[in-house]
Amino acid sequence: MTDKVLRRSLSEMQGALFEMSGVEGYDSETFIRVFMHSKISEGLDSDFDYTQWAGKEYIMERMKEEYPEGFSKQGIVFDSETLYWAGYLYRYWHFYTGESSKVIYKQADAQTVNAMYYGYHTLDIEMAIDRLKEAKKK
Repeated sequence: MTDKVLRRSLSEMQGALFEMSGVEGYDSETFIRVFMHSKISEGLDSDFDYTQWAGKEYIMERMKEEYPEGFSKQGIVFDSETLYWAGYLYRYWHFYTGESSKVIYKQADAQTVNAMYYGYHTLDIEMAIDRLKEAKKK
């Protein structure tokens, strides 16, 4: 598997994971924040971690076991397209810049990504990341 295919596959898996959180009715802002600061996300950031080969269902179960605070059903659930895009964006961002999930989240938290979805989701993913980084600088 080429590096480009692996990166796309992991980005798609994380997008599907975020989308699954919405289908299950979890508060999106809380889930995303907890995920982006988790050891699981840290593992996905590494050059190799077995979690990279696990499916979204396995990762969701691990998240529930290790981070129950991320699974509140009291709050706002983002729409499924926004959740998928957010998950994809965050994982691709890591590959594009080499920044950790925690550093990425500091630049564009869940509220920011949700607010920017409609204006940015049709852009090339790298252009969307560049614009989010630029907006943070201002």
